[in-house]
Amino acid sequence: MTEVSRQALEAAIKEYKDPYLEQDLYELGAVKSLAVDEQGTVNLALELPYASEGIAGALRQLVGNALDNVDGVEDVAITVSQRIHAHQAQRDLQSIAGVKNIIAVASGKGGVGKSTTAVNLALALSQEGARVGILDADIYGPSIGMMLGIKEGTRPDTKENKYFIPVKAHGLQAISMAFLVTDKTPMVWRGPMVSGAVQQLLTQTLWDELDYLIVDMPPGTGDIQLTLAQKVPVTGSVIVTTPQDIALLDCKKGIEMFRKVDIPVLGVVENMSVHICSNCGHEEALFGHGGGERVAEQYDTTLLGQLPLHMTIREQTDGGNPTVVAEPDSEVARRYRDIARRVSAVLSQRARNLSSPIPSISISDD
Repeated sequence: MTEVSRQALEAAIKEYKDPYLEQDLYELGAVKSLAVDEQGTVNLALELPYASEGIAGALRQLVGNALDNVDGVEDVAITVSQRIHAHQAQRDLQSIAGVKNIIAVASGKGGVGKSTTAVNLALALSQEGARVGILDADIYGPSIGMMLGIKEGTRPDTKENKYFIPVKAHGLQAISMAFLVTDKTPMVWRGPMVSGAVQQLLTQTLWDELDYLIVDMPPGTGDIQLTLAQKVPVTGSVIVTTPQDIALLDCKKGIEMFRKVDIPVLGVVENMSVHICSNCGHEEALFGHGGGERVAEQYDTTLLGQLPLHMTIREQTDGGNPTVVAEPDSEVARRYRDIARRVSAVLSQRARNLSSPIPSISISDD
C-alpha cells in the first residue's frame, strides 16, 4: 500500500476556497482533525465559523474529490459542523444573557420591506443550522407576530412575574410588543418610553442560547434609533433599501448612523430589485437599477443580495408563512439563505467577545 503524504493531503484540502470568505480551510481555522488509518481511509473533521448547513454537502463532495486524487487514499470520511462564536458589540457593551450576537435590521425609511427581510433572514439563518430569535423593536407598528403566523391575542408566558418566555414560531424564538397589547391599541408614546420598552423586552426575555437575535428596528434614523443603537449591544447591522433614489438617500443616512455609534454595517440588502410578472415571468426594474450596489461600493460595505418584487412574497408573509418556510426550494428562498450565509460569514470575521454576558436585572421596591 502506498504511504499517504500528509503534505499532499493538506495541499488537496487547501484547494477548496470558502465561497463567502475567499479563504482556504486552513486559513479559516476550519480543519479540526486530519488522520489516515492503516487501510488508507482519510478521516477529516471540519468546523466552519458561520451558519453554513446549506453548503455542507457541496463542501464534503468537493474536498472529498480532491482527497480521493491523492496517491494511496482508498476512502474518505468527512464530517462538517459549525460553531458560531459571540462577537464584540459597539464600544465593548456586554452581551445579553442567552444571546451570542445581535443583528439589527434597519432602513432609513419605511415601506422598503425591512420587516419582511428581517423575518426571512431569521428563518434562513435557522435553516442554516443556527439558533435564532427575533425581537420586534418597531413599537409603533409591530408586525412580526402576524408575519410568523402567531395568533392574535397570544401572550408570552412569564417566569417569576419578571421574565418573558419567548413565543415559538417556525423554529424561532420571538418577542414583540404586539404580544402584550391588542392590534387595536396604538402606542401613543414619546421616544424615551419606546426606547425603554425595547430595552425591557430585550433584557427581560429569557432567550434560550441564541446564536443570533435579529432585531427588527423601527424605520428612520431619529432619536429612538440612535438611543437603541447606543444602549443595545449590537454586533452588526443590515440595511434594507430599494433601488429607488429617494430610498437610497435614506439608506446612506442609516449607514452613517450606525457608523457614528461604531456598529459595523455587515451589508446592504436591495429589496424590490426587479418586478417579476406573475403571468409571463418578464423582469422589469421598476424602481431603478444598481442602486444598492453603488451604495455598498461608496461606503465600502457588501451588497448582501437582491430580492425581487413578487406577489407571492407579500401573500406568504401576510399569511404568516414566509417564503423561506412556505417554498424552501424556490429561487427567492435560495436568495434569502445565500444572504443569511453571507451575513453570518462576514460577522464571523469580527473580534470575539470573550467576556461573560450581563444577566437580566430586575429592581423592585420589596
